Amino acid sequence: MVTSNLFHCRKNSWPPEEYVSRTTLQLLDFESAAPPEHAWRRRLNSHANILKEFSVTFMEAVKMVQLGIRLWSYVREEASHGRKAPIDPFTRESCKPSASQGVPLGGMGSGSISRGFRGEFRQWQIVPSICDASPVMANQFSIFISRDGGSKNYASVLAPGQHEGLGKAGDQGISSWGWNLSGQHSTYHALFPRAWTIYDGEPDADLKVSCRQISPFIPHNYRDSSLPTAVFVYTLVNTGKERAKVSLLFTWANSIGGVSHLSGDHVNEPFIGEDGVSGVLLHHKTAKCNPPVTFAIAACETQNVSVTVLPCFGLSEASCMTAKDMWGKMVQDGQFDRENFNCGPSMPSSPGETLCAAVSACTWVEPHGKCTVAFALAWSSPKIKFSKGSSYHRRYTKFYGTSERAAQNLVHDALTHYKWWEEEIEKWQNPTLKDERLPEWYKFTLFNELYFLVAGGTVWIDSPLLTEDTRDGHHQSKEMETMVINIIEAQVSHTKGAVKHTTTNGYNVTGVRSEDNDETSNAECTSNDESAVSQEKGNFNHSLQPFSPLEPQNDSDDVGRFLYLEGVEYIMWCTYDVHFYASFALLELFPKIELNIQRDFAKAVLSEDGRKVKFLAEGNVGIRKVRGAVPHDLGTHDPWNEMNAYNIHDTSKWKDLNPKFVLQVYRDFAATQDMSFGVDVWPAVRTAMEYTEQFDRDDDALIENDGFPDQTYDAWTVHGVSAYCGCLWLAALQAAAAMAFQVGDKYFAELCKSKFVKAKSAFEAKLWNGSYFNYDSGSSSNSKSIQADQLAGQWYTASAGLPPLFDEVKIRSSLQKIYDFNVMKVRGGRMGAVNGMHPNGKVDETCMQSREIWTGVTYAVAATMILAGMEDQAFTCAEGIFLAGWSEEGYGYWFQTPEAWTTDGHFRSLIYMRPLAIWGMQWALSLPKAILEAPKINIMDRLLLSPSTRFALHETGVRKIANKAKCFGASVFHCAC
Repeated sequence: MVTSNLFHCRKNSWPPEEYVSRTTLQLLDFESAAPPEHAWRRRLNSHANILKEFSVTFMEAVKMVQLGIRLWSYVREEASHGRKAPIDPFTRESCKPSASQGVPLGGMGSGSISRGFRGEFRQWQIVPSICDASPVMANQFSIFISRDGGSKNYASVLAPGQHEGLGKAGDQGISSWGWNLSGQHSTYHALFPRAWTIYDGEPDADLKVSCRQISPFIPHNYRDSSLPTAVFVYTLVNTGKERAKVSLLFTWANSIGGVSHLSGDHVNEPFIGEDGVSGVLLHHKTAKCNPPVTFAIAACETQNVSVTVLPCFGLSEASCMTAKDMWGKMVQDGQFDRENFNCGPSMPSSPGETLCAAVSACTWVEPHGKCTVAFALAWSSPKIKFSKGSSYHRRYTKFYGTSERAAQNLVHDALTHYKWWEEEIEKWQNPTLKDERLPEWYKFTLFNELYFLVAGGTVWIDSPLLTEDTRDGHHQSKEMETMVINIIEAQVSHTKGAVKHTTTNGYNVTGVRSEDNDETSNAECTSNDESAVSQEKGNFNHSLQPFSPLEPQNDSDDVGRFLYLEGVEYIMWCTYDVHFYASFALLELFPKIELNIQRDFAKAVLSEDGRKVKFLAEGNVGIRKVRGAVPHDLGTHDPWNEMNAYNIHDTSKWKDLNPKFVLQVYRDFAATQDMSFGVDVWPAVRTAMEYTEQFDRDDDALIENDGFPDQTYDAWTVHGVSAYCGCLWLAALQAAAAMAFQVGDKYFAELCKSKFVKAKSAFEAKLWNGSYFNYDSGSSSNSKSIQADQLAGQWYTASAGLPPLFDEVKIRSSLQKIYDFNVMKVRGGRMGAVNGMHPNGKVDETCMQSREIWTGVTYAVAATMILAGMEDQAFTCAEGIFLAGWSEEGYGYWFQTPEAWTTDGHFRSLIYMRPLAIWGMQWALSLPKAILEAPKINIMDRLLLSPSTRFALHETGVRKIANKAKCFGASVFHCAC
C-alpha cells in the first residue's frame, strides 16, 4: 500500500501546456474538449520509426534447430488446411511494425480497429485471430473551411504526411485529396478509452479544432462495454473576425483491412435515423465463408449542423464517382446533395473495385463562437466463426439482436449516450488521476495499458453455455441431434491411494466422437455424488472427460463467455500462465468476466481429451489434455472444445500452471467473497493440487522441475527445485489450505498446512543463499542466477491477504538484490528488470528468455515490492518499462507493448497480454477491503496431520463439497447441431 514517502523517486510531468498553447486550452475548456491534465502525448509530426525485432544468437539457433524444423512442418500442415498455426515465426506481415499506434476503438470482444496517433485506422481484428496491421488510407477525417468574403479557403485531410502517389497527374484516388497538414501544431493526447487530437491553428490559424475519440469501455458495465462502436466529437472554436463555414468529412472504405475491399459483392446504403442520426451502412461480404460485417458511419444533425452523405465513390477512373470527384464536390459546396439519401442500396461491387462512402457535417461558426459536431462509427458482425466450424453470437447481440443492420442502432445509441459514457469513465479514473502520491507517468500508463482488452483479439460471446442457440458448425445425424450427454463431474472415489475418473461416453459436448476414443464407456449417470471405485498400481487413471463450461449460479452473473489472445503473434485464447499476470485488470474492472474465465478453467481441470498431439520441442507424442492438469490455453481454432493449442512442450508436465490456478482462484474468491463460486470450483482446486503432488520426487512436500523448460519461461531449462515454481507451490499450499477451511474441507486444509511447513523448510534449505533464492538447485552454470520473478508466489500470497511465505528479511533482501542487479545494472534502470542476472553483475545469457526483459514480469516485480513496503524501488523498476516503451526517448512500443525486449531494445511479440500486470501494482497500492479483512490462517499452529500423507489418500472434503456444488453433480447437456 502507498506510504507517504512514496515519491522521493523522480516524478515526471508532461503538462498539456507544453504541447498546446495555454490560450487554446482555455478556449477548449468546455464539454471535455480540452485534453486532460494527465495523458500520454505526441505531436502529429513525430516520426513513426520502424520497430526492431529481436534475433536469436548463433548458439540459441543451434539449440533450436530440431524445434525449428518441426515447427516449420507444423506451420505448413496447418496452412494446407486453411488455418494459421498458433505460433508462426516464419511468416512476416507485409506492413512492418512502426511506432504509430494509438488508442483502439470500440468496446471489448466484438472485433476491434485501432487508430494511430496521427489518425490512421489500422490493426484490423474483425475476424477472430486474424490481425491486419496495414492502415486503410481511405478512412479519414477531413476539413473544409471557407469564410465570408471568400478570402481564405482551406481543404485538408486531418492527418499529416505525404501519401504515396501524391500529386500524380490524372490520379483519381485518394492521392488527389488535400494532404496539407504538417502536424507541427497538432498534438495527440491519449488516456484510454479516450483520446484527443488538438489542431491548434492547423490548417486555419483562426480555427481551433479538438477531436475527442470515445469508446464505451466502462468498468462493471457488462452491456455497453461490449459494444462495437466509437464516437468522434469535434469542437470548433473560431478566433477570427469573420464567420466561418466549416465542413467535416468522414470517409470510409468497405473493407475489414488488407485487400478485403477488392473481394467484391460489397454494398453501400444510406440511411436517415431517429434523433437526427444519419449516415451510410457499408455491407461487407467477407471471404472464406466468414460471417458478414456491416459498418455504419454517421453524424448527428442538429439545429446548427447539416448532415449529408455520398453513399458510393471509388478509387479508380472506372468509378461513376471517383475519390477526386468527391473531394472536388466538397471543396466547391462543403456538402453533398440531400437526394443521396434516396439512393437505396448500391449495386454490389465488382472484384477488384473499392467501394467507399462519405458523411459530411456542415456548420457555420460565428466569430469567437463555438460549435460541436459528433460522428460515430460502428461495425456489426453478430456471429463469430472459428476456423474449425464452431460459431457463436457475440455479447452485444443480447441487446441489439443478431442482424448486421444493428450497426445503425449502434451509431444512434453511441451519439445519444456518449456524454453519459464520459461521465462514467471520469468517475472511474479521477480518483487515480487526482492521487498526488502517484507519479505522472504511472497514472496514464496504468489506463493506457488497458488497450489490450480491446485490441488483444478479445472475443465476448452471449451465452454462458455452448448450446445449439449459440454454437453451430457441426452437422450431426438425427440420432445424435437428440442424444443427451450425461456428464458426471468430479465423481471421484479412492481406495489404497489411487484415483480413477470415469466418463459416461466418448463424445464431447457437441456430440462429435473423439478421434482417439472409439471404445467408450457406458457408465450410467447416477443420482448421487458417489462414483466408481478403482485403483491401478497407485497411479492416476484418466478417461476422456467431456468439457462444458460451468454455469454461473444466478442470472446476474450471466455475463457471457470471454476470450482474449496471449498476443497477436501467439494466437492462443486465455493463455493461463500469462493470464496469471494479466488477470488483475479483469478482477479489478470486470470481476464477473474474471470469475467466468476461472470457471472455464476449473471445468477444464476435470476434463480430458485423448486425441494425440505431437510436441515439437522433443518430437514426442502425448494426448491433448490430461485430466487434473490445468490447460495452457483454451485453444485456437475451436476454443473451449479443443484446448491446448500450444504444442511446443507437453504442458501437462509443466510445474507452474496448477499452482497458478489455485492462487488465482483463491485470490478471486477472497476478493469477491463469492461463496457459490468457491464451492463450484473447489473440486477442481483440490484435483489440481492432487495432480501436482506427483512432481514431488523425494517426498519433501516440494515439487521439482524435470530438466526442461517446464513453466512459462518455455526456453529456459530448470533442474530440481526452482525458485519460480517452488515458490508458486508454497503459495498454492497456503491458498488451498485457506480456501479449504472456508468451504468446509477441514481435513484437506490441515493436510496442506502440514505440507507447507515441510516444503518451506526444504525450499529455503535448497535455494536460499543468504541474500536471494537461487534460480534452481541444480549444478548448471546459471543455477545461482538471480531471477527477477523468483517471488511470484509471494506476490500472490500478499495480493490475496495471506501470511507471507518467508520472513520479512528474506523477502526484502531478495527484492533488493533484484533491484540492484536485474534492474539497475541494465542501462541504469531505464529498461525494466532483466529476467536473469549472474551474481557477478552480468546478464544471464543461458537462453533467449534469460537475457530478455519481460514487461509484464517487471510490473509484477514492482507490485511485489509495493506489497513489501519498497515503494521507491517499485516505481523506479516499473518506470523502466515506461521509459523504454512509452516515452519519446524510448523504442516506440506505445499501445503495442511487447512480451519482451532485449537490453538493446529489440522487441519480441508485440501487443501482448502480460503487461496488463501493471494492474497488479494498482491492486497492491489499494488492496480491497475484502482482502484486508480476509480470514487469516496460522500455518504454523498445531499440525494435526503428517506432511507425508498423500493428498489422493483422502476424499472426505471433496464428497462433502461436491454435494453442495450442483454444477459438479450430474449435468445434462443437449448436443448442438
